[in-house]
Amino acid sequence: MTAEESLKSLYPFLHGDQKQAASEHDALLEAIRQKAHHSIEIKQQFFAQNSQALIEIAHALANVYRNRGRLFTMGNGGSSCDAAHLAVEFQHPVTTGRPALPAINLCMDMAMITAVSNDIGVQHIFTRQLDAHACQGDAVVGFSTSGNSNNLMNGFRKAQEIGLCTIGFAGGDGGDMKHSGILDYCLVVETDSIHRVQEVHVSCYHILWDLVHTLLADQRGFLAEHSGESQ
Repeated sequence: MTAEESLKSLYPFLHGDQKQAASEHDALLEAIRQKAHHSIEIKQQFFAQNSQALIEIAHALANVYRNRGRLFTMGNGGSSCDAAHLAVEFQHPVTTGRPALPAINLCMDMAMITAVSNDIGVQHIFTRQLDAHACQGDAVVGFSTSGNSNNLMNGFRKAQEIGLCTIGFAGGDGGDMKHSGILDYCLVVETDSIHRVQEVHVSCYHILWDLVHTLLADQRGFLAEHSGESQ
């Protein structure tokens, strides 16, 4: 059965056939089942291949925080939402007893983003901010479902120049983020489905957040003092 025939069998009402409530409902239930199964399958495949790399990244980020460094995050479109989400996770931990850690979302300042985009081009929106704020020993995480975002690659090059730990979350074959060789770490969700890529990214950085805090458990007092919280 071809892909077109398979789609028509699931959604006949989209291909000129008369819509029937019962068959439409069954088709939608089957679509849910298939998408849920595919999501689970992709997650299992990803973590089977990348768990060791995830632990290495957790150690790298823990060392950044031990040395009073900061995390920067970046992405475009839906991936900018992942950048925002990850930064919030570290700044505002949802688990009692875990300290707030400095994380800056480079997608949040629309005045800065539109100024740079208008004056010198969207490809520089992250490099200008890293130039202004980042220091050697910090870290940057970039999200791209294709791995080919030009402004992210420019951001990673600037981060490498400054001396940051560079971490990428990509999809497909990893694109430029994977194959350029300039990132310290690049986690790739090997599927062309943007939705599945983003679903794995969310699971991945939730786990990463937990691993980093686990590794920093013995330094909670120091980190809380550094972040300005009371112990």
